[in-house]
Amino acid sequence: MADLEVSIADGIATVTMNRPEARNALSMEMRALMRTAMHELEYDDAVRCVVLTGAGDHFMAGGDVKGMHEYLGTASESEIQAYFVNRIHDLHPIMYSMRRMPKPIIAKVRGAAAGAGVSMAAACDMVVSAESAFYTLAYVHIGTTPDASSSFHLPRAVGIKKAIEMTMLGDRHTAQQMADAGLVNFVVPDADLDAETDKLATRLANGPTFVLGQGKRLMYRSLENEFESQLQFEAECFAECARREDYREGVNAFVEKRKAKFTGK
Repeated sequence: MADLEVSIADGIATVTMNRPEARNALSMEMRALMRTAMHELEYDDAVRCVVLTGAGDHFMAGGDVKGMHEYLGTASESEIQAYFVNRIHDLHPIMYSMRRMPKPIIAKVRGAAAGAGVSMAAACDMVVSAESAFYTLAYVHIGTTPDASSSFHLPRAVGIKKAIEMTMLGDRHTAQQMADAGLVNFVVPDADLDAETDKLATRLANGPTFVLGQGKRLMYRSLENEFESQLQFEAECFAECARREDYREGVNAFVEKRKAKFTGK
């Protein structure tokens, strides 16, 4: 059984990290499969929404620490440094694809989101969390710093002070605490997690996909642009959307007082 599984139905791609016996810790195989999957989904026009989740009782409990331990026992300091630089860079194509993805990505979180699990959730556009889930940026407990883009996404989601607290203390935080801080969008009863995530994914998959992707680009670009540059980008995005079929359908539906039927085109 592969460490990552991808299924597609009704315009929704579900990407499942599949090592439940290890709380879906990020193996080298999972990294490779996720790089390929995210790249393919980015360019698959049939996919209009992506859901990232974990098999079993947990979202993802970080890196494969047991594998790291085995390597430390056989390598010199210079070899360790080179190995981990390459190992961390291995994750970056995944993060780039998720950031560029011209469609929404939802994290569906149950159980533990630890270490890189927090990073992966933070890299998604929205997070739906079971109320019993917990979040911990646990890197400090094994004597290292965060990776997988959490140092970029967390300060922007929860603010710099909270991000530093999470980095330095590595404490557990409840789903509601993370919602209050700005990392989690929706906290739902455990029994409703699948249904509520499906409802959100279906709503997004039936939306104007190109427009959602442009909106995502707008919001992320605003974190880096100066005011004038952002306003120019706003104008360009609106004009690009306005020439699409979904804009014509949306305007017609508004005038005709009916619900729009978007095709993603």
